[in-house]
Amino acid sequence: MELLGKLNSPVMYLICGGIILLVAIICVIFGVRAYKAGKEMGIDTGKMKRVITASATFSVLPGVGILLGVIALSGSLGTPWPWLRLSVIGALHYETQVAEAAGEAVGLKTLSASEMTPEAFTTIALLMCFCIIWGMVLMIFNGKSYITRLMSPSAKKKGESAKEGEQAAENKAKKPSFADTAMTAMFIGLVSAYIASYIGSIVSKDGAFTFGGSPLSLAVAVVSALAMGLFLFVKEKAKADWIDSFSVAGSMLIAMAAAIFMGKVM
Repeated sequence: MELLGKLNSPVMYLICGGIILLVAIICVIFGVRAYKAGKEMGIDTGKMKRVITASATFSVLPGVGILLGVIALSGSLGTPWPWLRLSVIGALHYETQVAEAAGEAVGLKTLSASEMTPEAFTTIALLMCFCIIWGMVLMIFNGKSYITRLMSPSAKKKGESAKEGEQAAENKAKKPSFADTAMTAMFIGLVSAYIASYIGSIVSKDGAFTFGGSPLSLAVAVVSALAMGLFLFVKEKAKADWIDSFSVAGSMLIAMAAAIFMGKVM
């Protein structure tokens, strides 16, 4: 627990808190500039205020999922570091998976404070940062051309009417991009790897199938998948796209509650 005490030290809070404060100030500055730009463009201030209120409201529940991630990682990595990673450019699914993968790579059986070493924490923290910085790095070199491409009239060829150009742009927007397809394929691969590891613990002995480990992980994975499926079903039936903002956090809460319940039963 000595290492965990250092990871929760005032120095760590000062370093991580200072970075988060800087990012928060930048967000406020850009928010104020965006509001002023909206007024200059003639957008109704009442509408802008409603958008701000709605955005703040719909950020609450997804933020619960982020908080759960901080709590889940704080037991092994301390509170400041997960707080920093999940407050700036980190993502809940990314940070937890990378931390677990890095921990396994350095020989940790579980991501826990009892097994954590300074070397393991350094490796985990470095990998969590290194793998996610490329979006910012690439934006330095490609940001201007990318924004120019987004702002330029799309799908308008010589001789096309404005209506035809708009229709072509709409059809192009409906077609999934390579980035969307690659991201989906990556997460399907990650989920498949985790579920395969759970199923791989099932062994056959004398014609009977038993779990080499605890079946709890597989059971919780099934519950979380069903919960996400329910959210998607309700979204499609009710035509409520806003449910996307709550589905991850809601599925996590349901899965955690199921893990607590089944952990006592199994």
